[in-house]
Amino acid sequence: MDFNYKLIIIQAPVILFALTIHEYCHGLVAKYLGDDTALRQGRLTLNPIAHLDVIGTILMFLVGFGWAKPVPVNPLNFKDPKKGMLLVALAGPVSNLLTAIVAGIFLRNLIPSIVTFDQATSGFYSTLLVVIVLTVIYGVGLAIFNILPIPPLDGSRVLYGLLPERQAYAYSRFEPYGVMVLFALFLFGGRIFSVVIWYPVSIITELISGLGYGQLWQIIHHITR
Repeated sequence: MDFNYKLIIIQAPVILFALTIHEYCHGLVAKYLGDDTALRQGRLTLNPIAHLDVIGTILMFLVGFGWAKPVPVNPLNFKDPKKGMLLVALAGPVSNLLTAIVAGIFLRNLIPSIVTFDQATSGFYSTLLVVIVLTVIYGVGLAIFNILPIPPLDGSRVLYGLLPERQAYAYSRFEPYGVMVLFALFLFGGRIFSVVIWYPVSIITELISGLGYGQLWQIIHHITR
C-alpha cells in the first residue's frame, strides 16, 4: 500500500484533537450537571492519551470517522438522569460540529488571501490549509457518525432521552447488540454508510467551508502528494 506519510503526519494531531475535544466536552457537561466522575478518574482533561481507543482511532485514519474511549458518567448524580444523559451525549457531536464551523470560517477567509495555488502549496500556507480542511472534514464526520442512534454511540443516548419511558426502556434492551450492528455495517453495509454518513457529511462540509467535499480532498492530496 502506498502510504502518504506527509498526510498521516498532519492528520495525527487533527484526529487526536477531534477525539479529545469530543470526550472532554462530555465530561465537562457532566460536571456542570453535577457528576464529577470523569474529573475524579482523570478523564476531564485535554490530554489525548487519556481518551484514546485503538480501534476507534485507527478507523478515523482509515475512513474518517470513529470514536474515543467513553468518558465515565454516573447519571444518578444528575437531578434528571434521563435529560442529563441526553445533554451529555449531545455535547460530544456538538463540540465537533462547532470546531468544524470555526475551521470553516477560517478557511473561507484564508482561501481568498492566497494569491496563487502555488502559494497555497508551499511553506506556511500549505500546512495551515491542510490542517484547517481536515478539521472541517473530521469535525463534521465525527459529529454525524456519533449522532447515529446505534448503541454505544451518542445518538443512542439522545434518542433514549427523547423517547417516552416505555419506548425508552424497550430501546435500551437493544444496547447489548449495538456494537455487533456497527461492525456488521462496517463489514457489509458500505452502501448504507455512504448514504447515512457521507451524504450528510458532504452537504454540511460544503455549507461550512463553501467548497465541495471532493474539492477539499483535492486540495489535501495536491499539497501532500
